[in-house]
Amino acid sequence: MPRPATFYRPDALPADHNVGYLMKRVVNGLGHDIDALLEPQGLTHAQWMPLYKLHLGQGRTVAELAALCLMDAGAMTRTLDRLERKGLVRRSRSERDRRVVDLALTPQGRAAAARIPFVLCEVLNARLEGFSTDEWHQLQSFLHRMLDNAAGPR
Repeated sequence: MPRPATFYRPDALPADHNVGYLMKRVVNGLGHDIDALLEPQGLTHAQWMPLYKLHLGQGRTVAELAALCLMDAGAMTRTLDRLERKGLVRRSRSERDRRVVDLALTPQGRAAAARIPFVLCEVLNARLEGFSTDEWHQLQSFLHRMLDNAAGPR
């Protein structure tokens, strides 16, 4: 098993070189830009993400969708309440298991969700301006490696 990296020390941890802080700034910036472009459609980050996941066919239930969107089930329920009031999502009891609530996009929800990938591509491509294809692949590889390191044995 590889040894942990020793790039950081407690006595020298400047924010502008802390990859966690830098990634947080990138993610916050992406979220801000995406929210700004989806706001005219009345969608917030908490709302567009589950809408998009449903559009992709991911997360049929509240629990599945909450896990995919990195939200707790209570927050997801409140978000779905809002999406349902907007006429974008429909909830119904599962015929297989009455304890389960199935989720589906309404026709209006499908139309709203179909616009989301265009906004995501616009924002991501703008943030990746100046990157070569190789650098883009390398960035993805680095991020996947960090995720793998977090998921691996300690």
